[in-house]
Amino acid sequence: MERTKNATKNMLFGWILHCYNMILPFIVRTVMIYTLGIQYLGLNSLFVSIITVLNLAELGVGNAMVFSMYKPIAENDEDKICKLMNLYKLYYRIIGIVICVLGIIVSPFLKYIIKSDVPQDINIYILYFLNLALTVSSYWLFSYKSSLLYAFQKRYIESKIIMVVNTIKTVLQLLSLYFTKNYYIYIIIAIVFQIISNITIAIFTNRYFPQYKARGMLEKTEIKDINRKVKDLFTAQISTTFIGQVDTIIISAFLGLRYLAIYQNYFYILSSVRTLITVAFHSCIAGIGNSIIVESEEKNIGDLKKLTFIVCWISGVCMSCFLGLYQPFMKIWVGEELMLEYGAVISFSLYFYVLEINQLLSVYKEAGGLWSKDKYRPLATAVLNIILNLLLVKHLGIYGIIFATFISMLVVSIPWLFQNLFTELFSKKWLKYYLKKLFGYTIISLISATITTIICININLGDFQTLFVRMIICVLVPNIIYIIVYFKKTEMEELINLIDVMTNRRFNLINILKRFRKE
Repeated sequence: MERTKNATKNMLFGWILHCYNMILPFIVRTVMIYTLGIQYLGLNSLFVSIITVLNLAELGVGNAMVFSMYKPIAENDEDKICKLMNLYKLYYRIIGIVICVLGIIVSPFLKYIIKSDVPQDINIYILYFLNLALTVSSYWLFSYKSSLLYAFQKRYIESKIIMVVNTIKTVLQLLSLYFTKNYYIYIIIAIVFQIISNITIAIFTNRYFPQYKARGMLEKTEIKDINRKVKDLFTAQISTTFIGQVDTIIISAFLGLRYLAIYQNYFYILSSVRTLITVAFHSCIAGIGNSIIVESEEKNIGDLKKLTFIVCWISGVCMSCFLGLYQPFMKIWVGEELMLEYGAVISFSLYFYVLEINQLLSVYKEAGGLWSKDKYRPLATAVLNIILNLLLVKHLGIYGIIFATFISMLVVSIPWLFQNLFTELFSKKWLKYYLKKLFGYTIISLISATITTIICININLGDFQTLFVRMIICVLVPNIIYIIVYFKKTEMEELINLIDVMTNRRFNLINILKRFRKE
């Protein structure tokens, strides 16, 4: 119950924060397009991707440190937690220096990854170093403090702080874009508020956990064990970073900033929806990790099946919404001249579904601490993705970028995760059972998305009317199909029971379900 309550609270505040942070950047992107131009938006996306690649220096330190805190928190070992924080502090200071040095080394190559359509009134090197300063400052100023909030499942505290700070930051950035049309001021405001955010989180963490200070040193054997976890997590960082960011760099180098900005507009919508689900996953990791340690294998495989059902249902609804709503929304937002073909929408939708399944399996891998066994999978996935990107982008353009990620996930990452989970975390006997369930859920998701799309493509009214009517269809049709198919199955009962637990049984939905079944 306590795991579920903490996860629910983290999830709630995480969703509120994400919805808030989804709307604010959306407004900023819109203002940037109409005040500075589409090339500026592409340039902004490119620099974010380059800096994110440099963040590989983080090496997964954060995840390894939080994972290392689970046991001492359960044992109320205050001295051990303080020592872990001190090590975390040291690592993040070093990481900041490494990123700064790598960023300087990379700078001479900027001209080779930007295809000629750079705005005339901008110096790409000044902008690049401002973005680099933004990242480095985030590591040097109290970042290690947030590990306590994550490990104690109090991440919602950080969510509240970020929401307030980002509000002020975004208002000032919008004002600077509207009145000065100066991109340099826009970035400087971001740096200032990154510093304010880190300091504020540190102050509140000290208030909630005054007994935990960064002091003392761990034994060499313990440090060695943590370093091993960090090394194993490094490959996971490679996969996540390369698949998400190298795509952007390749589009810039081969297709130009304009195509990059158009691609990023579509990807922004997809990633915003993805993050809503990711917030739920991250809110559950600590609870899943604890359950893996203290509960039986049957209980944990049951939880995995339950989460898979939920993720497939949600992802199926999201696919339907992408297929039906992407184009009318883009037409209203940026206009037909900045839209991709409908084939790209289909590609993005399938890509989204595969990424969510991969993310679900990765959460269990992370919660179970299977980093050592899993260290080569992300590397292999990233290498295949880069090779396919380079081969396909010349012939297929944007489609080649999407297909490269889709294929690398489906052919390498997901099968490898199955192998790791069902040999190290669960008995192999459960694999066939789980694959059968996953396949069934996926078929229903594809059927519901297909039916929804067929209905939506025949609705063409005015721009806003089309969007509104299709939105109703995209929400109702896939959900109705899932309810009809699973109404009398155990999956629905488990889902309703989970909702009851998360809401402290205020609505007693399980009894309502049983009453409807009898009728």
